[in-house]
Amino acid sequence: MGIPLQGIPLRDQREWIRELEGLGYSDLWSSEAYNVDGFTPLALASEWAPSMRLGCACHPIQTRGPAILAQSAAALAQAAPGRFVLGVGASSPTVVQDWNAQPFEKPYQRMRDGLRFLRSALAGERVDATYETFSVRRFQLTTPLDPPPPIYAAALRPQMLRLAGREADGVLLNWIGAEDVPRVIQTVAEGGPGVESVLRLIVMPNDDLEAARTSARYAITGTLTVPAYRAHQEWLGRGDALGPMWAHWQDGDRKAALAAIPDAVIDDLIVVGPVARCRERIERFFAAGIDTIILEAGVPAADVARLAREMAPR
Repeated sequence: MGIPLQGIPLRDQREWIRELEGLGYSDLWSSEAYNVDGFTPLALASEWAPSMRLGCACHPIQTRGPAILAQSAAALAQAAPGRFVLGVGASSPTVVQDWNAQPFEKPYQRMRDGLRFLRSALAGERVDATYETFSVRRFQLTTPLDPPPPIYAAALRPQMLRLAGREADGVLLNWIGAEDVPRVIQTVAEGGPGVESVLRLIVMPNDDLEAARTSARYAITGTLTVPAYRAHQEWLGRGDALGPMWAHWQDGDRKAALAAIPDAVIDDLIVVGPVARCRERIERFFAAGIDTIILEAGVPAADVARLAREMAPR
């Protein structure tokens, strides 16, 4: 399940997270773009849910210095040994440049270099190296990590997917349909076999399917109009289906853009509708080859507890 619960202070989320553990969820995954940072909710959850795996999908690779990112990961790995996963991604110009005053340059190379640095640093090695996008001098964690946390890479298109297969222990995916999974997993495997696939999946249970689709339209325009996500959907083969939405969006006609999203695209990318339908669609992703699914609640905060109970593992 994705955490934290939006709209409620972190201090008030202890009982909800404990309930998730009792419902049989295996993992808690934070994110880092809006609202709070990605590490603090996991630090709290490490005490509130002592049996669950903890990860972030994902921390931007560029917004912290390499050493600070390694130190933050080391702190959680010490707090929850064997249960913490460090997820990193290239993020976007908005998050990196506009919000954090860091240059958004060479995202692929910066991811590659960051993954290599983190691998060495979290293994306890002394790092004194010049990479293509940054240099680190004489850095070493003073407390060995046993075990070092696995490192997962967020990826959308082929170059980054192959990088995840080659340099990371897992790949973090989002905005794909079940029919896209074999192609995506095969592309990851071209970089290297055997990495775990983790998918963030927005879930909007509602007995009124059309009302759920209406909510989903706003989620789609909020993300898939971003250039990187547009290119991702074009690579997946949805260029024709989403072309009218993009055209209306560029023209400034938001209402027409929402109306232009085909129901089939909504049903591919977001889990919507009655509970039984939602559960069946989630199972399709597992059947297609996804190892772990992070449920992202696409409902108001007051309804998230109900969603968690309805979607709980059987």
